[in-house]
Amino acid sequence: MEITWWGHATVTVRDSGVRVLTDPLFAPRLAHLRRRGGAVPPPAAVDADVVVVSHLHMDHLHLGSLARLAPGTRVLLPRGAQEAVPGLRRLRGMRRLDLVEVEPGDEVKVDGVTVRAVPAAHDGRRLPYGPRRSPALGYVVEGAARTYFAGDTGLFDAMAEAVGPCDTALLPVGGWGPFLGSGHLDAGRAAQALSRLGARSAVPIHFGTYWPIGMDAVRPHEFHSPGDEFVRLAAHAAPAAAVHLLGHGQSVEL
Repeated sequence: MEITWWGHATVTVRDSGVRVLTDPLFAPRLAHLRRRGGAVPPPAAVDADVVVVSHLHMDHLHLGSLARLAPGTRVLLPRGAQEAVPGLRRLRGMRRLDLVEVEPGDEVKVDGVTVRAVPAAHDGRRLPYGPRRSPALGYVVEGAARTYFAGDTGLFDAMAEAVGPCDTALLPVGGWGPFLGSGHLDAGRAAQALSRLGARSAVPIHFGTYWPIGMDAVRPHEFHSPGDEFVRLAAHAAPAAAVHLLGHGQSVEL
């Protein structure tokens, strides 16, 4: 099983010959954010057998990046996504994407793997465009191994129960600005999550990629440090787990 981190929350999980791509974001700029860490992922990063989208925020459900997927690619989305984001319906028609809406507990089988949607503690709406709610999700990819992709989430009491046994946890440890609100994991809370989950290994994600334009001098350590901080804190909170701190475009075999 191989994991490649492309930056932000975009990861390729290769398991049992199946490529699972998470929250694809391949833009050099997104509204007031610009990519400061790592190059935009190469064309090969778009290759996927199935894509999972954790929630509807634009840095996780990015229509321009989804438009680069091969026609017919299956995309798992939170329930209600197509009603909340009309652009998805256009992609379904123009790119012939196979859009499948799921909610916690749903399972989708793709060749040799099963992808299961699990809950997340996060506001999943397509802000700021109105009240239509859609659940924020994580996903468990189960093939030769069990890999948990947390998407965006805060700690919640039933996290370990909802996720179940997992070998590897892909955990967000930062954000795209100097302050993290509720419904997010920082390095410390991610270390606690790893301890609760009991995963044998972890890869920190969602840090060191995008940053608001004009804010380079505002608490810059919040951009650079979350990955190293997670390694340090996880060594105390979950000493049996191996933490793999990847650079953009780097892979680890597990």
